[in-house]
Amino acid sequence: MTKTLIVTGKTVEEAVRQGLTEWNVPESRVKVEVLEQPAKGLFGLFGVKEAKVRLEFIPDAVEEATQFLQDIFATMHVKATIERKDDKDGILLNIKGPELGILIGRRGQTLDALQYLVNIVANRFSDKHIRIILDAEEFRERRRKTLEELSSRLASRVVRTRKDVVLEPMSPADRKIIHSQLQDHPTVRTYSKGDEPNRRVVISLR
Repeated sequence: MTKTLIVTGKTVEEAVRQGLTEWNVPESRVKVEVLEQPAKGLFGLFGVKEAKVRLEFIPDAVEEATQFLQDIFATMHVKATIERKDDKDGILLNIKGPELGILIGRRGQTLDALQYLVNIVANRFSDKHIRIILDAEEFRERRRKTLEELSSRLASRVVRTRKDVVLEPMSPADRKIIHSQLQDHPTVRTYSKGDEPNRRVVISLR
């Protein structure tokens, strides 16, 4: 969509309405600048001067982020749709499609990278911070359950063997799941060590 539009009409209001109709957007999505007020000509009959306004389209941050994703899908030749859901944690964009493995990547690394980029794009078009969570066919929920089960098994191993367990490098989100799952465990504790991107969770006896 063109970002600016100059429209004329018999009145300022009519010119604005014409612009909104052409763009098919509500008035809340545009900034209006009056360039020329309407004026009547000689004796009110000749040389009538119409109103002229400039409309500037106000982009929606989430729409821009969604379009960014769709452009990536087109470049990668991936057929997918995006469903939006707003909740207390932020805005969830869930990707749906037949073959999403390429978008998820190994242990969700590609999905995390896309989420990082999507948040940069969205916040570029917003005057307040927006948090977007990117998911693909509920991958994050499946990943959460997998990590919770893994952490419980490894905690039992630490209790049985009395030896620390050092997990493989994980993303901050995955490490948070491990820490949360074991934070109230009566016998073991968790902490992270190392530097990104090789930071790891350690499970040890209290």
